[in-house]
Amino acid sequence: MNRGITPASGGIDNITWNVVGQTYVPKLHSPNAFIWHATVPAETFVPPHIHPTQDEWINILSGALEIEFGHDEGNVTTHKAGPGDVVCMPMGQSHAIFNRSGAEATCVFGVAPARRLFDLFGHLDGVTDPAELVRLSALHEVDFLPPPPDAQ
Repeated sequence: MNRGITPASGGIDNITWNVVGQTYVPKLHSPNAFIWHATVPAETFVPPHIHPTQDEWINILSGALEIEFGHDEGNVTTHKAGPGDVVCMPMGQSHAIFNRSGAEATCVFGVAPARRLFDLFGHLDGVTDPAELVRLSALHEVDFLPPPPDAQ
């Protein structure tokens, strides 16, 4: 990691990615951690998936998200998170992220260790084909599960 400040108005090397309809701006990247700002439009979602090698968290800045856990176990629980809340998603546990609020949400995501997620987002930028998203993700240590029937 390089010392210094990543400005609020931009990200590392002015990178911005469009991943599953959401805007991701990388803020910190090292072997130990990867942090990005996300703008999550209303009615967008990240399907159920597992990070087998990373812990993940979300700090909600504005708006509201719903986080579902347990898709791989068949026992799905939904948790609502709003401004100031931190969502913890331990490695190896399935989770999905939904914005069903009708309004945009902003948040800061992070994973530790960074592993290959930074590279994955570069590959996923603008990808709209679900099968390709799943294929690329599996190559970068993120395993997607089938989406729930009420995902939209």
